This record gives sequence, structure tokens and C-alpha cells, in this order.
Amino acid sequence: MRRTMMAAVLMLATLFAATGGAASPPEEKPAPLKIKVGDMAPDFTLLAYDGKGLNKVSLRDYRGKKNVALAFYVFAFTGG
Repeated sequence: MRRTMMAAVLMLATLFAATGGAASPPEEKPAPLKIKVGDMAPDFTLLAYDGKGLNKVSLRDYRGKKNVALAFYVFAFTGG
């Protein structure tokens, strides 16, 4: 754990030095979606691994055909 932390600090220090310490201009963030309970979910596409390779999967592929349950795991696969 300590080595990982040290590696992260060194990477950040190297990145900061490589950019000359200059901050990049702030990026404009898109407006947050205003979704309420019962609203239809907006379409999105993601990559799904089926055991053989990555395939694109879109919500529109299932709209009107099957029920879809979405689950979000905030810290999934992060090691923390």
C-alpha cells in the first residue's frame, strides 16, 4: 500500500514538472441530467465483455423488447 502511494505521488510530481506547473484552463462541464423517478432513461452505449471480446451494447437495443436493470457500483474494481 505504501509503495503504491509513493508511486502515485511520484507520478503526480513528474506530471506537474512536465507541464511546468501551469494549470490547464477549466473545462466546461455539461449540465447535469434532470432525471426523476419514473422517467425513461436516456440512451447510452457501453462496452460489455462476453468472455470472448468487447461488444458495444446500447440501451436502445433493448427498448420495448426487454426490461433492463441498471446498477452502479461506485468503487467497483478500484481496490479501495
